[in-house]
Amino acid sequence: MPDILTLREAAEFLRLSERSLYDLARSHRVPAAQLGGKWLFPRAQLERWLTTQADTPEAEPRLDPPPILAGSHDPLLDWAVRQSGCGLALRAGGSLDGLSALATGEAMAAAMHLRDPDTGAFNEPAARDTLARRPMVGIVWAWRSQGLILPAGNPRGVQAIPDLARPGISIVGRQPRAGSHVLLVHLLGEAGIRLDAVRFLTEPALAEDEVAAAVQEGRADVGFGIGAEAAARGLCFVPLFRERFDLVMERRHYFGAQVQRLMRFVRQPDFVTRARRLGGYDVEETGDVSFCL
Repeated sequence: MPDILTLREAAEFLRLSERSLYDLARSHRVPAAQLGGKWLFPRAQLERWLTTQADTPEAEPRLDPPPILAGSHDPLLDWAVRQSGCGLALRAGGSLDGLSALATGEAMAAAMHLRDPDTGAFNEPAARDTLARRPMVGIVWAWRSQGLILPAGNPRGVQAIPDLARPGISIVGRQPRAGSHVLLVHLLGEAGIRLDAVRFLTEPALAEDEVAAAVQEGRADVGFGIGAEAAARGLCFVPLFRERFDLVMERRHYFGAQVQRLMRFVRQPDFVTRARRLGGYDVEETGDVSFCL
């Protein structure tokens, strides 16, 4: 079997109908990429995803994961983890990577901002698909403003998603498993724009600050990211979407020393002050339970 599978080959491998697999891929619930209008599936990642869906025998003890907070990058979260001294190590790599690390026991918690395209719900559908057999909880970190990051003065006059397909416009994107990339692909689809019609830089940005840096340094005309990073570099920002950013973990780990220390810190005035200074955040619900599985 080849390393990269077509929709038909992947459906045969998983014993699913092509339509069922297409729906899973379109809602970003399986490892997949859409290139040239065709869905392709990396076989190794598909096998790992299938393993995470399997039942764990009840008699098999589950070891505690390392105190790692994996997943999406967020500057307010980075600051709070350092300042709180909570003992969590950050491993940024995108929302889907964080979810995968949580499922395989490589991380204690995952930072996520994944919107389900069918229901509009944040994070719970993706967590339920991958972690439904485990008692999980989602905790609101913040509501964030996502949009277009542009050079000061917006010299190219970019104002909306359709402008990204204009000739000569270069865009700095995120890695395929990042929540920002998933959202941008969705917004492009809603605007009727194919992914291959947009001119992305060859190398994706691996964190939010790298998106803003590429625009500031003139390597890209526009980036898709959060308002806080645009403000930090004095760049223009066109808000397009308000998203909820959650920390997802097993319920028992929510009551652990590391997470509780972080939660105590976010209730202090310094945290609210920092969020206001960064801009683009709403922390009114920070620490609230967003969902339970």
